[in-house]
Amino acid sequence: MSETNTAAEVAAPHRYTAAMAADIEARWQDFWDAEGTYEAPNPAGDLAGDPELAARPKKFIMDMFPYPSGAGLHVGHPLGYIATDVYARHQRMTGHNVLHTLGFDAFGLPAEQYAVQTGTHPRVSTEANMENMKVQLRRLGLGHDKRRSFATIDADYYRWTQWIFLQIFNSWYDTEADRARPIAELVAQFESGERPTPDGREWGVLSAAERADVLGQYRLAYASDAPVNWSPGLGTVLANEEVTADGRSERGNFPVFKAKLRQWNMRITAYADRLLDDLDGLDWPEAIKLQQRNWIGRSEGARVGFPVDGAGDITVFTTRQDTLFGATYMVLAPEHELVERIIPAAWPEGTHPVWTGGHASPAEAVTAYRKQAAAKSDVERQAEAKDKTGVFTGAYATNPVSGEKVPVFIADYVLMGYGTGAIMAVPAHDARDFAFARAFELPMRCVVEPSDGRGTDPSTWEDAFSSYEAELVNSANDEISLDGLGVVEAKAKITEWLKAHGLGEGTVNFRLRDWLFSRQRYWGEPFPIVYDEEGIAHPLPESMLPLELPEVEDYSPRTFDPEDADTQPETPLSRNADWVNVTLDLGDGPKKYRRETNTMPNWAGSCWYELRYLDPNNDRRLVDPAIEQYWMGPREGQPTGGVDLYVGGAEHAVLHLLYARFWSKVLHDLGHISSAEPFHKLYNQGMIQAFVYRDSRGIAVPAAEVEERDGAYYHGGEKVSRVLGKMGKSLKNAVTPDEICGEYGADTLRLYEMAMGPLDVSRPWDTRAVVGQFRLLQRLWRNVVDEETGEVTVVDTEPDEDTLRALHKAIDGVGQDMAGMRFNTAIAKVTELNNHLTKAGGPLSRSVAERLVLLIAPLAPHVAEELWRRLGHTESVVHQDFPVADPAYVVDETVTCVVQVKGKVKARLEISPSITDEELEALALADESVVAALGGAGIRKVIVRAPKLVNIVPA
Repeated sequence: MSETNTAAEVAAPHRYTAAMAADIEARWQDFWDAEGTYEAPNPAGDLAGDPELAARPKKFIMDMFPYPSGAGLHVGHPLGYIATDVYARHQRMTGHNVLHTLGFDAFGLPAEQYAVQTGTHPRVSTEANMENMKVQLRRLGLGHDKRRSFATIDADYYRWTQWIFLQIFNSWYDTEADRARPIAELVAQFESGERPTPDGREWGVLSAAERADVLGQYRLAYASDAPVNWSPGLGTVLANEEVTADGRSERGNFPVFKAKLRQWNMRITAYADRLLDDLDGLDWPEAIKLQQRNWIGRSEGARVGFPVDGAGDITVFTTRQDTLFGATYMVLAPEHELVERIIPAAWPEGTHPVWTGGHASPAEAVTAYRKQAAAKSDVERQAEAKDKTGVFTGAYATNPVSGEKVPVFIADYVLMGYGTGAIMAVPAHDARDFAFARAFELPMRCVVEPSDGRGTDPSTWEDAFSSYEAELVNSANDEISLDGLGVVEAKAKITEWLKAHGLGEGTVNFRLRDWLFSRQRYWGEPFPIVYDEEGIAHPLPESMLPLELPEVEDYSPRTFDPEDADTQPETPLSRNADWVNVTLDLGDGPKKYRRETNTMPNWAGSCWYELRYLDPNNDRRLVDPAIEQYWMGPREGQPTGGVDLYVGGAEHAVLHLLYARFWSKVLHDLGHISSAEPFHKLYNQGMIQAFVYRDSRGIAVPAAEVEERDGAYYHGGEKVSRVLGKMGKSLKNAVTPDEICGEYGADTLRLYEMAMGPLDVSRPWDTRAVVGQFRLLQRLWRNVVDEETGEVTVVDTEPDEDTLRALHKAIDGVGQDMAGMRFNTAIAKVTELNNHLTKAGGPLSRSVAERLVLLIAPLAPHVAEELWRRLGHTESVVHQDFPVADPAYVVDETVTCVVQVKGKVKARLEISPSITDEELEALALADESVVAALGGAGIRKVIVRAPKLVNIVPA
């Protein structure tokens, strides 16, 4: 501390300083905790005895779950938390019963990585990280109901995550009723014969394994052999988001291969239409809705069967069934299950050498190509590469409309994740098929007449021709002709013909795939599933929940040669034989079982946490129905119910947000909750960015050590580059909230983050600018408290009219901005009012001072509490009424209207802001200066923009 500062503090011992802010903030945080200031009352119990409170409208406000990182928070992390806190405080002050709390999404890979590296149990490091974050968050003065907080790793929480999994496992989707129903109802249909079994046998004659297989085709949670991202170098399966665009693991940069493994899946595809349709009723950013619509990817077309001798049909889904006559070859995804069944022992006579890839047999060619394709990511496979790769399977299929034999290839540009994993290739009218046909010297047939004059011989074209506006050609057989029809007409006609001949039918397809729900890791929720000696899966009864994670000696999955794609995962749980192999009585006597050794993905716990916030201590049911109905049930303007405001990053658009919507719909269908959607209103906050400084080697240097000289930047005397980027420890530009709180106080940090700009856009951090908000608080403090004596200086007199107008305009503007989450402009209006009061001089009227404190209370709650108490109030400012503006003082008595003639200002009129266009025009034309400017000329036009402008155009 400088000598000047020391002298100033001696002269003004009651000045608002960082030390005073720290004292005020600590005291009020303790007070709020002790008094339960932010505890939200629930219906039936808490509200029953308080009619006034029960009559209040409710508001459920949520932030996206934080993950307790060991690095703690930097100033970018709390942006959304501060914003929701400000909004929640304003809602409390405007008469709402507000539920606002925060828990921790604590399962996941980072803690497990740390455990692998250090041997520290993931729970130990995770709980330590949570405690650190709780301290940091508390220091910000966030008004959370701490009774409702929890972590996903709490056994009494993930007990219900496991319970929800069992609800999904024990359910099926009834397409006729368009909802999920208990699996017992499906079993009853099979038993009664109402629903036939797939092979027509009676349900009673099927073995237990056969029944399990049948039900597995219907269950909403099911195990299957699924293609996954397998990383031998890490020893685990990876989610798509954990694989880089070049097909390597994000962690460790190991090769990632496609492999088929037995995995748990969620049948989210059953809800595809409802997930699409219900987006319309949600108050979400259009960009997020569009991402979900594109991810679900609904498309209308037809399924068509291409027979292969001795192997049944290859079924394709196409949205251009009108081009069937132009299909000259087929392509299967390398992973397609039919590949092994259709390949012959030897190449057919006359096979083109280019098709074989130089291999002696189809089996050899397919094996080699599959290994090559498995080393590529889906992104790589879908890239528009110049060179198309593939290999002939040796098999031919029959085009069902032309009768022609067409060769069947496998190629990596076809994925199992879309459609049927097989395509009919129409190279004349599809760019990728065109490139593949050129590479493999395959025939092309024009069936959609080009409108650009290129003619109908594809061998002369440079690229494919694709259009919905052209007419069909070369598309006829003995029974049907599409020639001369437009695309839409042709699609309808060929679809009807295919259905009539049993060759296909119109259908809807989705890009959305079922959700892969297994992870070969330790730090996740155990599946409440055991397998009997026949390998049949059995759900654990509710009485055996929670199934807790056992202790293991090694948290690492077993790793293998990174290049060896033919390995299989060995999970950490599988090594605990005493836990895996158990004797249980599931209702039919003690039997030996084997537990599932995969764990659930980190998304599981965040799929339903909004419900636990409502009723966090309920050990008898998921959530009390009356409590859920009160906080989340459907109501006017929210037809599917849900959280009133959910704030978080846009990066979760098609993962967490889609998964949570799916779980809510299942629970709603089964009658457990009244809300069919989890989050009614979604708001995506922007990002706080920071400058990254790099030396000549491209290595980041500490931002705090960089000096600016003459527009350039230097570190240790060396010139460095500067770019705006993310804030983070690795970039050496992180600023912690602890640093800012220590130098200025939490209220200053809150104000600065809210004042930086609109909440939904990214903005750069500038530590030097923080002092501006600190000075605002100092001026506000000085307007109420004498810095020398510490006495309150307000007086019990009425303010003058100018002050009343400034006050009520601020009240009106700040109130609207708060409700609209425009916190930066709300702060600007508070600053403007405070500056007006400072310039006016003299002591403040008590009524003005109190309303000034109430205006800033949501933004700077600690200093507001302190000033409210010093103004003589004994109750917390948190639940005081937000000021209401007097309309008489909000509207200006007069406004200035500019009158122009030929674009030049000739008069200024003081008029009523409510004046009509006609009245204003008459006044302007009667003004002496305007009459003189016109000089007797006629008037061609008068443009009136009441009450601010009149523009007169002479004839």
